[in-house]
Amino acid sequence: MTPASAPPSSGAQKPSHYRWTICGLLLAAIAINYVHRQMIGVLKGPLSAEMGWTEEGYADVVFWFQAAYALGFLAWGRILDKIGARIGYTLAFSVWTLAHMFTGAVTSGLQFTLARVALGIGESGSFPSSLKAVTEWFPQRERALATGIFNAGSNIGAIIAPLIVPLIALSAVSLNFGFGPLNLPGLDWGWRGAFYVTGALSLIWAVVWWMMYRRPTEHSKVNAAELALIQSDPADHVDKVPWFKLLFVKETWVFALGKFFIDPIWWLWLFWLPDFFQKNYGLDLKSFGPPVIAVYLLSDVGSVAGGWLSSTLIKRGISVNLARKVTLLICALCVLPVLLAQGTSNLWVAVLIIGVAAAAHQAFSANLYTLPSDLLPRSAVASVIGIGGMAGAIGGMFMSKFVGYILDKTHNYSIIFMIAAFTYLVAFAVIHLLSPKLKRNQTIGQ
Repeated sequence: MTPASAPPSSGAQKPSHYRWTICGLLLAAIAINYVHRQMIGVLKGPLSAEMGWTEEGYADVVFWFQAAYALGFLAWGRILDKIGARIGYTLAFSVWTLAHMFTGAVTSGLQFTLARVALGIGESGSFPSSLKAVTEWFPQRERALATGIFNAGSNIGAIIAPLIVPLIALSAVSLNFGFGPLNLPGLDWGWRGAFYVTGALSLIWAVVWWMMYRRPTEHSKVNAAELALIQSDPADHVDKVPWFKLLFVKETWVFALGKFFIDPIWWLWLFWLPDFFQKNYGLDLKSFGPPVIAVYLLSDVGSVAGGWLSSTLIKRGISVNLARKVTLLICALCVLPVLLAQGTSNLWVAVLIIGVAAAAHQAFSANLYTLPSDLLPRSAVASVIGIGGMAGAIGGMFMSKFVGYILDKTHNYSIIFMIAAFTYLVAFAVIHLLSPKLKRNQTIGQ
């Protein structure tokens, strides 16, 4: 019996928990997304040597990936509002995975860049799809937690990449978490083999998603009590919002400007963190895995904790506005110590400082991602996520060019980390000024 035809729930019936299975699928997809995305950072050394990249040349490849990501994000948001998360996510996932596998076959820097452009177009559909699914499957009070959980997949992917890629590409790997080296044999399939293997294994997810995902009202695994919980928020006052109109409401820009400011810092960690450890502490592809893994383990904690904190405050009767804002401010303050990372001589102290900053980013991001569903109708969420994603990618494009330029000129990260430290306070101030009360827009669509 499907939820749509099920009898009304009795008081004794307990909700099923299938929405968390959906959340688990979303987490897995984001983890795969970030394995594919981060591989260029992990393989920066051998790729730069083979492709002849300078720091600015490497930054240009990242720039064009982000340009494609920006345009794709904008398009996917609208596509998903039309075709839904099931078809949309399957399509996006297939595009980016095939592009990822093709990267292993390139023979020039231009072909590599084109492959990354295709990867950016596909990967830009991931977060709009995930947020669309969360909006369909979770009530408002659980969305920040669900978002924090699936967003933790970005950290899991960033942990997996520096762990498995060297094992595929190299003949031997030495892992050292501060307790002595652990020497492991590798497959020695080179960087091309790493792209082929990680891409082929990833395709399993698309099959599972297609088989398991339906809307809650159409799913046989959802009982009447869980469906009632999912649908417990007040009904939207409007079914559809014209995409162009979303550009002229401040609620869209609460999210979009937040993304514009903070996403470049996440791109910084993703694409340059291995390089930072190499330049400052002499690590390489065989040895920088443990510090990178430690940073993203801390990030995982931040992602879930940020979603948990605001969701818990709301469940205890705190207003959505205060719960979200308190959490965002705490996160912004936790990033400030990253100012000290460049001058730290001890590797693991630097790992802790950057790890806390990355965790704060993920906690900030988990709450930022809930704002479109707090402020606008469900039917507009994916489109607004797309607009915001585009803004974040544009910010990342500027950051990539800036980082490449600064590193070629100064050969250190001091100026870059100073900008990273204060960016979140700026983002928080902008969000608060644009929406002092995080009040839902009741006039859009009228």
